[in-house]
Amino acid sequence: MSTKYKALVVGASGIIGNALVRELKERPDWQVRALPRTFVDGVETIKADLTDAAATARALEAARDTTHVFYAALKGGADLLDEERINGGMLRNLLDGLKTVGAPLQRVVHYQGAKVYGVHLGPTRAPFYEDDPRHMTPNFYYVQEDLLRERGAAGDFEWSILRPDVVVGDIAGNPMNIVMVMGVFAALSKAAGVPLRFPGSNNVYNGVLAQTTDADWMARASLWAALDPAASGEAFNLVNEPFRWERVWRRVAAAFDMEVGSPQPFSLAKQMPLKAEAWARLAGQHGLQTLPYEKLVGWWFGDFVFHTEFDMVSDMGKIRRAGFTEAVETEATIVRAIERLRASRQLP
Repeated sequence: MSTKYKALVVGASGIIGNALVRELKERPDWQVRALPRTFVDGVETIKADLTDAAATARALEAARDTTHVFYAALKGGADLLDEERINGGMLRNLLDGLKTVGAPLQRVVHYQGAKVYGVHLGPTRAPFYEDDPRHMTPNFYYVQEDLLRERGAAGDFEWSILRPDVVVGDIAGNPMNIVMVMGVFAALSKAAGVPLRFPGSNNVYNGVLAQTTDADWMARASLWAALDPAASGEAFNLVNEPFRWERVWRRVAAAFDMEVGSPQPFSLAKQMPLKAEAWARLAGQHGLQTLPYEKLVGWWFGDFVFHTEFDMVSDMGKIRRAGFTEAVETEATIVRAIERLRASRQLP
């Protein structure tokens, strides 16, 4: 029996993409392909350098029946302007390539982070609303969104945008997986015989509000965004309920059977690379299938998250009014991700 929809997940090896591929594979109406690779067994993969337009078009011959694109690819640059050039070009090359091979593309689901609201530039007033004014460019999300709007207006396809923040998933080696930051930090703290101490300020720990987005929950929201008429041509915030880090920190400590100490602000990016030998010993003791330590965790990302001294709250009213009303508990999603990383022998 032929499937009804043909999905191409772009950026399939990331936190968002991996959860999407896993979800789509279980849906009988969907056939899923991954670009460039996936950790999910039994899924067709396509290799393409999205920075090369001609190579992308050739590779997409294998996906010429694509009806839906889920675009979660991201490539860093030397600075924000270079990042804008690279990522805008990658999406353009993908869309051009699918058009060249005659793909019957119906809708593109695209993912933006809270950077769309300028949080990387400094304090930003919360809550964040989808119709908030843009900040001074460069910002690659703006270039990509404008491209989708342009192609949508030309009748090439429909589009929908989801805006998560600090995505919680079970992928090791992704530099923006906050669960790996917390999990490795907790394991090393326990091995050193010290309590779990939050590496940010007291204000970030028990004052400001924070938010995350569960990757599996977002995968289900992505299918809604791909098919529901109410999602067409719209951008939606997609975050779990806001929290204070103290509440989450205690749940992480409990997951590692640890005591919680008072916050001790310091730079993870400066301090934690010095723990490579300690991690190697811990990995050996627990038989972990771990990546090289320098590729295991993005300590810089932990510094950004744990040193954000202003509220991070995205308003969720728009997507609920549009029809996606499923909710999950923030703390439970983090503990579940830790358990999955343990099951895959990435965490002790």
